[in-house]
Amino acid sequence: MTRVGVDVGGTFTDLVAVAADGAIAVHKVATTPEDPAVGMFRAIESMSAPVELLVHGTTIATNALLERRGARVVLVTTRGFEDLLWLRRQDRAALYDLARDHPLPLVARTGVVGVAERMGPAGVQEPLSDAEVARVVAAVQALAPESVAVGLLFAFRHPEHERRIAAALRGALGDVPIAASHEVLPVFREFERLSTTTVEAYLRPKVSSYLARLDGEARSRVGTLRIMTSAGGTLAPSAAACRAAALALSGPAGGVVGAQLVGAAVGLSELLTLDMGGTSADASLVTGGAAVHEGSGAVAGVPLALPAILIETVSAGGGSIARLDEGGALKVGPDSAGAVPGPACYGRGGTQATVTDACLVLGWLDAATPLAAELRLDPGAAERAVATLGDAAGSDPAGIAAGIVAVAAAVMARALRRVSVARGLDPRRMALVPFGGAGPLFGCALADALGMRTIVIPPHPGVLSALGLAAAAERVDVVASYHRELDELQPTDIGRAFSPLLRDGSDQLPGAALWRYVDCRFAGQGYELTIPVATNNPQQIRDAFVAAHKERLGHDGIGRPVELVNLRVVALRESPLPQFAGTKRTTDRSRGRRSVVLEKGGKRVTASLWALDDLAAGVTLEGPAILAGGDATALIAPGWRGSVHESGAVQLERV
Repeated sequence: MTRVGVDVGGTFTDLVAVAADGAIAVHKVATTPEDPAVGMFRAIESMSAPVELLVHGTTIATNALLERRGARVVLVTTRGFEDLLWLRRQDRAALYDLARDHPLPLVARTGVVGVAERMGPAGVQEPLSDAEVARVVAAVQALAPESVAVGLLFAFRHPEHERRIAAALRGALGDVPIAASHEVLPVFREFERLSTTTVEAYLRPKVSSYLARLDGEARSRVGTLRIMTSAGGTLAPSAAACRAAALALSGPAGGVVGAQLVGAAVGLSELLTLDMGGTSADASLVTGGAAVHEGSGAVAGVPLALPAILIETVSAGGGSIARLDEGGALKVGPDSAGAVPGPACYGRGGTQATVTDACLVLGWLDAATPLAAELRLDPGAAERAVATLGDAAGSDPAGIAAGIVAVAAAVMARALRRVSVARGLDPRRMALVPFGGAGPLFGCALADALGMRTIVIPPHPGVLSALGLAAAAERVDVVASYHRELDELQPTDIGRAFSPLLRDGSDQLPGAALWRYVDCRFAGQGYELTIPVATNNPQQIRDAFVAAHKERLGHDGIGRPVELVNLRVVALRESPLPQFAGTKRTTDRSRGRRSVVLEKGGKRVTASLWALDDLAAGVTLEGPAILAGGDATALIAPGWRGSVHESGAVQLERV
């Protein structure tokens, strides 16, 4: 079976094909902003072998949230809770900025319909009458929604009222999507459940329409289409269309899966990853050889409590635009030149200086080497664009360019600290895996900023996200609230509670391996930790939670009771792993030298030049060196020494 992963980025569309024997083929084309599917199928059509399985990482949900271009939503909730999305948890958007506010909810306040009903922890407190159901349906119809979110109080435990409302709306509104909270996220915490259900309703029309069209086009070109989710697994298009909110981090998740594979190939299990693409940079974490998942977070400032790989996104991509702020300080992002017009050096009409332009001015990139779609870089245009920033970081273009890359590196270093130091992890004990088209250029600077001594530049670093997509497992997540103190439970209680979740996971993904997790907390805490469990023994679960809590947060609760909050089951069907073709590479000597300017102090040095894609195993590389590949370029700074692993990865160590 030929498996193909396609990652549609802001600037380029990357494709990696993994053949039945594990061999890897790479393609890269320019993204088509007006319709991402055009660029994707253009890349597929450039292949000679037929595609039997296509795995797609899409940014359609992410962009809809960022740009606020989703559906017109009506929200139906319990009377008295109509303002919950605005009240949030009464936390500040920025602790020390009293003028900052949270992003507005995705639904207008006039689009909220209250229902005269009430469920409590023990069941019905206020009955739901047939007349009230009819009134709610009429009120929703009058608002002419494009999508409806239904989130009633305590529906995660007692969904009967919510089922009646959802069924009545589906019968009355026909094709209008209805997202019910007990189907989307059947767990406690009313605000997060309501916000997540609203996100699902907001995204579902656009996502389902895109996936239906994509699936139709794919049927004539490929065998099977699957969609990457934020959790790092894949779903069939029909299932993904009903889980639109689960695609919010679809694209970046593939990169973390790819980095995990590279770490396994070189024998490293503790990794910090950085995916630097054209529009943004995504920092993440692999520990114990597995990607770290979180059960809650936010995308574009909107709370979203669905399982997702931990990813911290910052505006520091190759296309991020450099500018001067009101005080004359140099800034990078959040605006991006994108694919069109792109950086000034692309020659497509862009005039503003970007990170890519700065890298070209510094000599890190080679103007004679074409990028995707035979795109050649124009160093003159890059210098002119950089020079427009005046003497913000120096009196000449090289000095300004050094300032641009220094600012971009500082932004990415903060993101890496947030996923490591802020979680109680020491990055000095980990290896950095920089990838994406621009990531390997910044690996040494980022490692120096965090005190890290090991860097792994993956094989095919510019398309690692697409490789992760091609190798991603099929995955289904099932979750349910089960709020009890562990001391009150017997092993049979925990076994019975897990049984329906295990059946559901097995039904949705027959033949898959089933993995069990629990969310636990000390009594009185307002947050939980998710831990894997292979036992129903409450004491063993407690011991595992206490150990994880002490490692993550530094204390063991001093004997406080432990509460079991949520049960989770993950159904996984693994995919065949790719075989990195490092043994086929033969180059063992440099192909010349070039003068480059380093970030620190704008110092000019002479760097050796190497062909990244052809380096033979065992070759030793001394910085400064430039490793130019077909999909990415890497920079080895002075003070770093590299060796080529048999997988084709380049492992750098601080001298």
